[in-house]
Formats: sequence, structure tokens, C-alpha cells
Amino acid sequence: MITYKVGNIIDHQQFIELLKASTLGERRPIDDEARMKRIVQHTNLMVTAWEDDQLVGAARSITDFAYRAYLSDLAVKLSHQKQGIGTELIRQTKLAIDPEVVVVLLSAPKAAKFYPKIGMEHHPRAYLLRNENELKQTSIEH
Repeated sequence: MITYKVGNIIDHQQFIELLKASTLGERRPIDDEARMKRIVQHTNLMVTAWEDDQLVGAARSITDFAYRAYLSDLAVKLSHQKQGIGTELIRQTKLAIDPEVVVVLLSAPKAAKFYPKIGMEHHPRAYLLRNENELKQTSIEH
């Protein structure tokens, strides 16, 4: 039986092992332990899924608890996927914040088809800035 915990602190090593066992390991800096430690330490909303004492899933968010919640990582062990765990992690995330707070995420390519299937709305206007030197000066600000 899967149990869900909201707001619990997990060790960064547990999180790294979960990422390795999911499809997110290839997209996260799992070999940079100091960075992964900061990632977990500065998360202000963590929802986890457990099978007995084994971590099998996590939804890691940054939120102000009033307007937006950025769901930065949704990871479920490959061995536990297609059991509704990812959907329930998102539901528990939404329940942990005020009803009017909107959950926003950027999908990993391998998960892009998952989110519409569970009822999330696609938003075509998302922008990324990977390096501050990529910013261009303009006289017209929008």
C-alpha cells in the first residue's frame, strides 16, 4: 500500500536515489551532491510517496502558498509508474496549498503526454533563461 506524506523532509541522498530510479535522473545534476543538497534544503513543499519505508515518489515544489506553486520535480520510480502515484502526488500538492493557488510545471520530454491525460491544462507561453548573458537590452519592455 502506498502512503503519502506532505511537508516531510527527506535526505538529499534519498532524493538522488529516487531520481536515478525514475526518468528524471538523466535531467538533474545528480552527480553534484552539494547542489542536490541545496535543491532539497530550499524546497518549501515536498510531497512524498512511500511503500512501507521505501521512497517511491516525490513532488518537489517551490511556492508562495498564495498565488503560484512551481512543481519543479515529479519523480516516480520506474517500477512504480502507471499506478496513479504521480497523479496522487500532484493532488496532494494541490491540497497542501490554498485552493486558488495555480500549480505550474515544465514537463520533461518523456512526461509531456502524461499531464494532459490527468487533466492539466497546456500553456503555450513558457519561457526559459539559462544564462543572464542571454538577456538582450531593449527599449520596449512588455
